[in-house]
Amino acid sequence: MLHTKICDILGVQYPIIQGGLGHMSGGELAAAVSSAGGLGTIALTTRTRDLYAQEKWPISVRNEIKLAKSLTNKPFAVNVPMDNNVHDKFVEAAIEEKVKVVVLAAGNPRLYAKTLKAHGIKVMQLVFAVRHAQVAEAEGVDAVIASGVDAGGFIHLNELPTLALVPQIVDAVKLPVIAAGGICDARGMAAAFALGAEGVQLGTRFIATNEALAHQNLKQYLVNAAETSTIVTGRKSQMAMRVIKNKFTADLMEKEATGFTKEQMGVFIGSGRGLVAIMDGNVEEGSVGCSPSVGMIKEILPAGEVVRRLVADYSKIVSRLDGLAK
Repeated sequence: MLHTKICDILGVQYPIIQGGLGHMSGGELAAAVSSAGGLGTIALTTRTRDLYAQEKWPISVRNEIKLAKSLTNKPFAVNVPMDNNVHDKFVEAAIEEKVKVVVLAAGNPRLYAKTLKAHGIKVMQLVFAVRHAQVAEAEGVDAVIASGVDAGGFIHLNELPTLALVPQIVDAVKLPVIAAGGICDARGMAAAFALGAEGVQLGTRFIATNEALAHQNLKQYLVNAAETSTIVTGRKSQMAMRVIKNKFTADLMEKEATGFTKEQMGVFIGSGRGLVAIMDGNVEEGSVGCSPSVGMIKEILPAGEVVRRLVADYSKIVSRLDGLAK
């Protein structure tokens, strides 16, 4: 049976979490994942370009929370990135809308963990190293999400692979650890549990779903992608991201090689670069976080079907491993 302590903590059937996908994970996707037994996540969703302004993100998130609540009675999470100027409004929305789970990212859990927990909200912290997990544990979070360099989107300059990161965090803290980064199917899920994880988080796989707020061109790109279709940009400018490989990233890497500073890189990238692919479907000129596990995606599916296949295939893997052990 696919049930761990994280299921009891989060109130879900399966220890499967949909990662926050930036402007692609709204109420429909979160509700579909949660209704299938996992934990869906709403991120700083943008449905129109008008909402790209940071001050309007909390409005969008609140709307998506209301949408998810209208579509499911199961728990879902809200992702709160603390690298912007409106994260306090995200927390305010989560509290007022009585969200069950909040995922804190890109910042110190000290800012909000105790406040959220005082309102009965379960708190998970995204971490990239053992010391991050230990800080999160000291602040009283309910679980940590150990994200390796295999993940799509922003990555830590430590660049610790998921396979090495997860067991070291498991050994260092008493909290439940959720493995993230490069997990795309039941094989990755089984490997994560073997490392001591109590759950898994998948991001890239859920972009290629019916409910994700991404242009069909982008979803099809993921289906056609290979294991070499991603690249890490921004190492020298301290803005490391694993993204899809395209004309834009080639230009970006060329600029970085000339010694562009973080400020110069920000100007070159400009605002709304991700929306070029996500909303317009121009995959060659957009910047979209993506894991190298993308080469394992072969079709666009309903999000609930992704969860169901993970569960069914996991049972087959466990049965095969049991046979090998005899």
